[in-house]
Amino acid sequence: MPLPSDEHIGARVEIARIAAGLTRAELAGFLSRTEYWAEGIESGRRPLDRYSVIIALARRCGVDVGWLLGQPYQLRDGGDLVHAHVPAFRTVLSQAGLILFGRQPAPHGETVDVVVLAERTRRANRARQAADLSGLAAVLPPLLEDLNTAVLTATGSLREEAVRLLADAARTARMCLNQLGYPDLAWSAAEVAADAARELDDPVVKAAVAWDRCGAMLHQGSLREAIVVADAALRDLEPYATGRGRGAAAVSLRGALHLRCSIAHARGGQAADAWARIAAALEDADQLGPDQYDLKWHTVFGRGTVAVHALETGVELDQPDAGLQRVPHVDIAEVPSQERRTHYAIDEARALHRMGKSAEAVAKLRNAAVGAPFYVHADPMSRALVSDLARVGVPSQASALSGLVRSMELAG
Repeated sequence: MPLPSDEHIGARVEIARIAAGLTRAELAGFLSRTEYWAEGIESGRRPLDRYSVIIALARRCGVDVGWLLGQPYQLRDGGDLVHAHVPAFRTVLSQAGLILFGRQPAPHGETVDVVVLAERTRRANRARQAADLSGLAAVLPPLLEDLNTAVLTATGSLREEAVRLLADAARTARMCLNQLGYPDLAWSAAEVAADAARELDDPVVKAAVAWDRCGAMLHQGSLREAIVVADAALRDLEPYATGRGRGAAAVSLRGALHLRCSIAHARGGQAADAWARIAAALEDADQLGPDQYDLKWHTVFGRGTVAVHALETGVELDQPDAGLQRVPHVDIAEVPSQERRTHYAIDEARALHRMGKSAEAVAKLRNAAVGAPFYVHADPMSRALVSDLARVGVPSQASALSGLVRSMELAG
């Protein structure tokens, strides 16, 4: 059964199409699909379960990708508490931008020792990798506020360290806000990190921040822009990632930037370019060794993370088999980030459903939701998958599927 009209993405596609003055046939023709396909999307009988198609629809109709997805999702199970922190995010990010721009607003609160702030930043990063969106939303605004105060009041090396920590915390905020469905605020966080990186003038920090800016752009559907930013960072990073003087951080960030590009190319339907970027990233991962994962710079880059992105690339290109097989001899359970493992589980479930293994897809998603419930329930592609599974029915997993539908609040 299709979901209620105010719940499924097809209703918003119809609104956007009409506002753009397009017929169903014209919109379908833009995507090389039939009018029957477009009618199925708008009625909720067909799924929209690939970012590539959603981005193309949003661009043709001139609407925001986040709006088309229906983000942010106001889930009652803890969601109200999470979203209650958003105004605080807006305030502290605005203050940070002013401070780094050279304005001098009055400090808020007491000055906190930079050593204490460094430990709080590390705890936030651990919550990020644990996919603990609720925990992150609670701790990041006060952390950012105290870092703003530190940047305003500290001098010399202490101020430099405070700026470095602000860049780090803003990058974590970018990820959190993207996953919660606030792309505008996520972009603000990415820009705060970029301003801090420019002040530090550290090529590795700049590359790490570029990786986050690409992440914000991918969430907004700005695919070409993401590739441009990544390629510019790759050129700047190259002297530090090659030759005798190459550093592990530079090699890791180079690989991570290639992975950003692989997703951008895949969502743009550029299969050859997407797989070429996966191959380049795999070369960097093999340079670093099978057990190397970059937690310091948030990317968790390593062979397992290449497999995570290869699977998403395969799903977006409608080549799920290729995505699953592209990086052999990898145990995703060994990737030291529940956020990355959960992302993989969602895409694995999407791939399984495409391959006709819907019961396995439900089981995979249910298990992922046990470890990271809010992350799974608020992920747009996870929600699209559950909507389609509910539409077609999976009798052997009826109870588990019903639980996912209720948790995501997909039923009226």
